[in-house]
Amino acid sequence: MSESRVTLPELVPPPVELPAGTDGLRAEVREFLAEASFTPRVDSWLSGWDEKFSRELGRRGWLGMTVPQEYGGHGRRALERYVVTEELLAAGAPVAAHWIADRQIAPSLLRFGTEEQRARFLPGIAAGEIYFGIGMSEPDSGSDLASVRSRAVRVAGGWELSGSKVWTSGAHHAHAFFALVRTSPAEEGTRHSGLSQLIVELDSPGVTIRPIPLLTGAHHFNEVVFDEVFVPDTRVLGEVGRGWQQVTSELAFERSGPERYLSTFPLLVALLREAVQVDPERLGGMVGRYRTLRAMSLAIAGALDAGRAPELAAAVVKDLGTRFENEVIDVCRTLLGVPPDPGGTGYPKLLADAVRHAPGFTLRGGTNEILRGIVARGLGLR
Repeated sequence: MSESRVTLPELVPPPVELPAGTDGLRAEVREFLAEASFTPRVDSWLSGWDEKFSRELGRRGWLGMTVPQEYGGHGRRALERYVVTEELLAAGAPVAAHWIADRQIAPSLLRFGTEEQRARFLPGIAAGEIYFGIGMSEPDSGSDLASVRSRAVRVAGGWELSGSKVWTSGAHHAHAFFALVRTSPAEEGTRHSGLSQLIVELDSPGVTIRPIPLLTGAHHFNEVVFDEVFVPDTRVLGEVGRGWQQVTSELAFERSGPERYLSTFPLLVALLREAVQVDPERLGGMVGRYRTLRAMSLAIAGALDAGRAPELAAAVVKDLGTRFENEVIDVCRTLLGVPPDPGGTGYPKLLADAVRHAPGFTLRGGTNEILRGIVARGLGLR
């Protein structure tokens, strides 16, 4: 068995306990949310873009929590950040503006970025004033990131980028994103070689952003097209040719957080407040799955806190989390169906939006089928 394979007991990190003081932090966040003015929504980490709200979180020290103080952050633990994000998502708060930047861009800048890049972006991320997207997926590629066709060619002082990315959440609002692109031909037998990450500022000449509307009519997905966009050498993230290794190191942050099972949680809360009769056996099963997912996600946060990035465990959380999110919708539809008038702001609106958002659940962070293949390979089963 190769050294890269793991055994089933090693797949998920050991359980962790939240550090002392987090009960007070949780109460503080809940008090803030009870007084804040917003309409709870499903998928709030993608659909709830509110820059004023993000700036207020930054002012309270709830963004950039794990970023060192010298870069404008707060030097706190990943487990403390987990408490804050969990409360925000459970309440359906509008956190989309800062979400990607705070979740994975900041850690990647700390790990791979230059001092100039850190100084340029991290303080604004921690303040809730600089927003990022992710430039991984491409048309006709599905979850096969190694098949990217966007290409950057060396020119004087930097790179000339042409190609396109899809499913880029928030690109029409964001300041920049990390783009995975090909900078040299792949070596024979190693499709993942020759890839690099560039920090593309989205107001650059040659960048076109095209909306991909949801069934709800909402707009957070986009196609981003590059037409000979110049990216200076100062905006290369990490090492040229090491893009694949860098991207995969980000995925533990992207796939393992509480957003992977709390996207439809506000709908479940609304259902129970409606006092609808729910099959106690099925509800108990859902609660058990929720608790298991939370324990797994929290364990990964503990591993991240210790400087590890358990990618296989993150893939499991994302796969099971997608199933849980859909189960919440199925329970609600079984009980009430989809309301004929999904207007307003209450349960009918939450359910209608959840049903329409559901097809995208498996897309973000990798489709479930791809993730199961990754886990099977890691366990030596294929």
